[in-house]
Order: sequence, then C-alpha cells, then structure tokens
Amino acid sequence: MKIVISEKPDQAAKLAAPFSFIKKTGYFEVKPNSYFPNGALITWAIGHLCELKPPEEYNPTWKKWSLNTLPIIPDRFEYKVTKTKIKQFNIIKNLLKRSEIKEIIIGGDAGREGELIIRTIIRLCGVNKPMKRLWISSLTEGAVKKGFSNLLTEEETRDIYYEALSRSCADWLIGINSSRIYTILLKEKGLNDVFSVGRVQTPTLALIVKREHEIANFKPEPFWEVEANFNFNGKTIKGKWHKNNETRVLVEKQAIAIADFCKNKDVRITNVKKERKEYQPPLLFNLSALQATANKTLNFSPQRTLDVLQKLYLKGAVSYPRSDSNFLTNEEAKGLPSILEHLSRIKKYEDLLPPPSTSIINNKRYVNEKKVTDHHAIIPTEQIPDVSKLTLDEVKIYDLVVRQVIATHYNNAIFNYTTIHSLVDNRAEFVTKGKEQIVEGWRKVIYFSKENSDSDEGQNLPSLQEGEFGQVTKVDLKKGETQSPKRYTEGNLITLMKTAGKHLDDTELEKVLAKTEGLGTEATRAGIINLLRDRNYIEVSKNRVSATPKGLLLIEALGESILASPGMTAKWEQRLSEIGEGKASPKNFIEQVTKLSHKLVTDAKEQKENWTFENIQMEEIGSNPQNKKYKKNQKTVLGKCIMCNGNILDFGKFYGCTNYKKSNCKFSISKKILGKTISQANMKKLLKTGRTNEIKNFKKGEKAFNAIIIWNEKENKIEFKFNK
Repeated sequence: MKIVISEKPDQAAKLAAPFSFIKKTGYFEVKPNSYFPNGALITWAIGHLCELKPPEEYNPTWKKWSLNTLPIIPDRFEYKVTKTKIKQFNIIKNLLKRSEIKEIIIGGDAGREGELIIRTIIRLCGVNKPMKRLWISSLTEGAVKKGFSNLLTEEETRDIYYEALSRSCADWLIGINSSRIYTILLKEKGLNDVFSVGRVQTPTLALIVKREHEIANFKPEPFWEVEANFNFNGKTIKGKWHKNNETRVLVEKQAIAIADFCKNKDVRITNVKKERKEYQPPLLFNLSALQATANKTLNFSPQRTLDVLQKLYLKGAVSYPRSDSNFLTNEEAKGLPSILEHLSRIKKYEDLLPPPSTSIINNKRYVNEKKVTDHHAIIPTEQIPDVSKLTLDEVKIYDLVVRQVIATHYNNAIFNYTTIHSLVDNRAEFVTKGKEQIVEGWRKVIYFSKENSDSDEGQNLPSLQEGEFGQVTKVDLKKGETQSPKRYTEGNLITLMKTAGKHLDDTELEKVLAKTEGLGTEATRAGIINLLRDRNYIEVSKNRVSATPKGLLLIEALGESILASPGMTAKWEQRLSEIGEGKASPKNFIEQVTKLSHKLVTDAKEQKENWTFENIQMEEIGSNPQNKKYKKNQKTVLGKCIMCNGNILDFGKFYGCTNYKKSNCKFSISKKILGKTISQANMKKLLKTGRTNEIKNFKKGEKAFNAIIIWNEKENKIEFKFNK
C-alpha cells in the first residue's frame, strides 16, 4: 500500500477525487484501482507543519538578546513540529509507520517549498521507506491521473530539497543575527523597538527608501507650453510649439513672447509623416505579471491576487499559481483549443471565441520548452468552473487569466500614427500628433488602457497635405511643473523585486539576478510586502507604498551594508541554484553564510559609531502595541493652551485642551498632518514659541515638502511656513 502526503487539505481532496475513497480523520482511504492496486492513503500537511527551532531551544542562554551571544550559530539545524499543528503531524506519523505502507509519495506543490515541507515531515517522523514524487501543474482529474502514472523517482527532486533546506537555514542565520545586532545597538540609541532584518525584505525596503529620498530631494521647476488652434480651410487641428523637439519653455517671459508672436498669424504645414505600428498580443501570465496587472486594473494587493488564484487552483480552474514562466510546453499548447472550446460556453466569452488562430503551438512567443522551468505559464484548465458559484474576486482573476490566453490567439493590433509639423509666420515651429486604429486585433479581448500602449491617444486628425496654408485661431499658454518620481504601487513593487538586478552596478551580479528572477520568488514576494507593512517599515495608502520613519532609520543604520543591497541575494541565489542542480555543496554554502554572519555582526558594531539620524523623526519609532492600553490612560501635559491657558494634553489621535468642556475651548490639533506625526517635542515647542522645528516629508498626493508649523494668533489656527 502507498501513502501520498500533500501540502494542504484541499489539495489532498483533489488528489483523491478521481478515485473511490472513504474520508477518515486526517486522511482519505482510496480503494484499490488500476493506479493503486493495493489501495492508498492520501493525507495532508497544513502548510509548514514543521519549523526551524528558535535559538533558545538550542541553548537556553540564547534566549536573551545580548551582544555577548552573537553571532548565534547552532552546531546543526533542527526542525520541530509547530504546536498548533501537532495533531495532524501525529496522524501522518502513525500512518507512515503502518506496516502495510511500503512506499511514500511526496505530493506537495511541485516546487522547492513543497519538497521541503513534505520531506521535513517524513524526516521528523523517523521513517525510512522508499519514496516517489508526484509532479503536476494542475489539479484537474486528468492531470492527477497522469501524474500518478508518471511518478518521478525520489532522486530526481532530492537536490531541490537541499536547495530549499539550505535557503531556509541560511535565512535563519542572517535573520536571527542581523535582527538581534541592530535591535540591540539601536536600543542603546534609545529606540525600544524590534528591528527585523532579512535577506529579501531589507534590500526591498532599501529600494522603497531610495525612492522616498528621491521624492524628498526633488525640487519642482515651473515650465510653460504654448498650444495653438489652426484652421486649414475648415479643417482644424491643435499644435504644440517646440524647438528641437522640446516643448517646454523654462522662462515665462519667453513663453508669453512666443504666444504673442503667434496670435492671428498665418501657418503652413511643412511636413506630414505617417507611420504604421503593430503590437503583438501580451505574453502569458506568470504570477508576478498577474499580480502587477491585477493591482493596476483591479486595485488588488499582490497577496489578495495570490490568495484568490490559489483558491481557483484548488478548485481545478487554473494551473499552478506560483509559476515564474510566461511560456508553455508543446504538451500544454496542444490542449488549448479544447480549453477555448469549453470557454466559449461561458456567455462573456461567446463573442471572442472561436479566435482567429486555432492554435499557438508553433508560436515561440508563447510555446518554448526551454523557457519552462518547474511550471508553465498560468492558464485556465479544461475543467471550466460554474461562474455563478465563484466569488466576485475569483471571477475577476479568472477573467484576467482567460482573456490573456484568448488574446494570444488573436492578430496583432495595428495603428497609424500621424505627425504634422507646422510653421507659424515662417518662424515658430509646432507639432501635432494623432493616432488611428486600423486593426483592433487582440485589443478586442483585453480592455484598452494606457499601460497597453506606448503612446498617448493623440487627436483624430483630418486629411492634410504638406504645403497647405491656414490661420492661427487661438493661442493658449499652459503652465506646468516638473513632477517628482511617483511612489511605487504594490504592483510596481512586485515588478521592482523581480527586476532588482537593474539597481546593481555590477553587470555580472545583474545577470545573476535576472536569471534567478530577482528578490524573492513568485511565491514569497507578496508575503515580503505584507511583512514590511506588519513590521511598520512601510505604509500602503491608496495603493501607494511609502517608507515609515522606522523603515528610513533602519536603512540609514545599515548604510553601505550588503544587507541593504540586492547584491547579496544575487550571489546567494546563484549558489542556491547550483545546489538545486546538484553542482554545489549545501555544507560549503552554510559554512560561507556562517562566516558572513560573523562579519555582519562586526560591521554593525563599527557602523554604530557613525549613526546620527538627524533627519528622522525618532519620536515616531518604538511604540509598543502591548502598551497601548496603558498609554491610553496616561495623558501627558505638554504645556499651556494658547487660547485659554488651560493644559494641553496628548489624547492619542490629537492634542487638545483640558477646558474643552469647562469653557468650550476649541484648541485641537491632529497628531497626524499630511502623513506626518506631530511629535510631543514639536507640540511643546509650538505652545512655547508659536512654531515647531522644520518637519520633513509632509505628503500631498505624490508631492513631498518640508515645512514649519506656526500658530496664527488672529485666526487661531495652525499654518505652514517654508524656509527660504
């Protein structure tokens, strides 16, 4: 008899579904059939059923966070069962030890983590029986049966287990030691908070902080543009003044002079250029691309997209969700015509199917065996769901996946672009741009958005010829301002993590990160963003990501440390990839990480001597959520009220006067103004002198600015004052 250990309960149910079975406590008992002549047991983990032991379980003295114990290096790494999951672990252990069980089938997700989860359970159970590996990319009945007919040997996936185990242990070493050293040293600076540091989360935070500094240091510059309306014998167009293709004028007087010169003048067309462009359908989705698209079009967070996609996968509606590939194998491509035929029965796709092309099997843009690693691109399966039984989120994500696949079977979208150059009074040059759709192609399937285009829409243009004369009927002067870089959306951040190698100066490391898919994996990037938010390093507001004072401080503390650079991850991933291919030693890798742990602790102690943190609001860092209840009842007196001489207290979300009931005093100032917390120190200074210190990085939309808050005595309210 065989036992199959899957990663999750729903997954186990899908593996049992094609067969006759009886549901038992913690497992399914499959009756004998052609795939399992002696029957089988199918049980499940609950995600990570086991975890690496914490430091204190290796050595009790490691429980206390102390400089004397760093770096913490266990003689060997050990796993333990997660307390809340011990019941299911014991069920698996008892099943594995049954005498009739002759073979174990590893049935976790087909990837490194699935390998690590299941093999760790088997190892902790102390069982040594022959093993095979189930490796499938979808949970449809056909895929499950095919997978059980073509099981891999245990040796074929052993190296990716070593790769995942090496990653897990190395991350533990770096995370434990770096987090402790920086937390301890920052505590010496008066910061009572935990500063978590990690191989992937910290360089990701560094990229966010870098953008924060770019915004804070940006100085907007005004510019003017001159726009004119032209009439050519009843045919009207708009043009924009330019010189050497630059439309912006940096001096207002010059812009006014250009506008005045052009009024009521003659205009002549000097050149009409027409260009035809074709746009290929988009690539198929991998997880990062789908997360970025769902964030942009549906405002879904990356984690929300992954969660919904996982549910669709467990329902058998889509293929494996954590794929890093945009390509299909020939085998998968062969099945697409049948899938599209099934999809045509869903009302919303009736008008899109059948598509112009019946197959993409010979199109290397989508079908390339060499570019499929563990899993192919995310596509719908032949098991078409009852849309009425899906949640609204599931319908939306399923629709994105389906349309992406349908679009690949459509023709290119074709546009004509027209550029008209005009000359006013033989001196002032103007340019007019227009765009005309010739063939709709795949844009019929995927709704048009600016992100799908490489150019603005432009205006609809009449037919005009070189040499035609007309008149200027109107001239407008438009003032603008250079815009600071925008904060990343969560979707941008997923893409940024994937392409992090572009932020390295080292060409070789850039190539490594490009090959290893950047920071994190398809499966972990959404979780890293959540981790940064949970640890108060970033805030996400209206889908824009900004660094908190705590995040800014940590990156400043790290300075030039390799912990804040994607470079370490590049080297790390290169070696891990070699371990997964059986070309490198896990033992040697861990020895190198151990040496690195020693170096990081030493470097941090040296860096501490140069810490100043002058531009960071330290008061906003170090609040302990456990003390909220206590703090709520402890209201600090900050000074005398400017309006009535009562006492000003910190009420948590605002500063207010004790006389608000007694004499109806209206003094009240919010603690948070335009994204910045007004510290007690600044409030005390405002009450005493009528002004705060300069506060940096107030945020209004995408703009950031520095200002002093002053008290306007005439109107009894606060105002901003700007340093020259």
